[in-house]
Amino acid sequence: MVNYVYIYNVIKQSLIMTSQDQKLIVAQIREHLLPKCFNAAVKAGAAIMNIYNNYDDYDISLKSDHTPITIADRMAHNTIKEYLGPTRVPVLSEEGREILFEERRNWELFLLVDPLDGTVEFIKRNNEFTVNIALLAEGECVGSVLYVPCLKKMYIAAKGKGAYLIRNIEPCDNPQYEGTQIEAMLERLPLESNRHDGFRMAVSRSHQTPETLERIAHMRELHPDLELIEQGSSYKFCLLAEGAVDYYVRTTNTYEWDTAAGELILSEAGGKTISYPDGEPLAYNKKDLHNPWFEATGAKYE
Repeated sequence: MVNYVYIYNVIKQSLIMTSQDQKLIVAQIREHLLPKCFNAAVKAGAAIMNIYNNYDDYDISLKSDHTPITIADRMAHNTIKEYLGPTRVPVLSEEGREILFEERRNWELFLLVDPLDGTVEFIKRNNEFTVNIALLAEGECVGSVLYVPCLKKMYIAAKGKGAYLIRNIEPCDNPQYEGTQIEAMLERLPLESNRHDGFRMAVSRSHQTPETLERIAHMRELHPDLELIEQGSSYKFCLLAEGAVDYYVRTTNTYEWDTAAGELILSEAGGKTISYPDGEPLAYNKKDLHNPWFEATGAKYE
């Protein structure tokens, strides 16, 4: 398999690159990598669903930050790492080894992965969990896939190219989707069928705080017809991108791998994610991988 980091660096060092040159190179690499990320997410989804449907014991333990991890998290991580390993693109994963900032600060291309986002929802068996894979170049998310295996829905985005939904993607141990096949199945986001009256606000199903409740109360004052939607995992970003939800606030701990893939999908659908209450863009590959609190607004219809 092609070493994409090597190609990127060789081209970069052999040219006096303009920012436009750099964008073109990144776009070409992304075009080759996104189908591989697509297949990796489907394969990880199959590993997760095998455990979800057939195991009675999820081998649950607590990590150092007191969040749970299961055998499905580990299996999904190993599946993605093994599948994408031949690309030689570094992987920063929630379930991988801790990678010091001194090692990753100069990464020009890397994959930011949450192999099972919504572990609490997985344990609760409510189907609200996802596989998140984002491609970052020079610290900016330029491509992402987000797979919801229980719903057989795949979301995909490329910076400057839009965000899309693909339906009926079955979890599979040996996916072989190619670029042209993926393109033929794309539905542009937001979905026209999701236009709605009233105001819909999404919040985390399992991670609400007093500040969340305060924000709900404030938004209800602004929108008396507010409909509250509780939802687990990064799927909330997808609902925003689809146009099914108008607003989402998060006032608890998250990490960069929780947001990168979903944020790009939402952004490419016309939505926006900013820190709350400061209103600053989210940053990636920071020394501290924690996100600030944030709020997100839904997709814009043309």
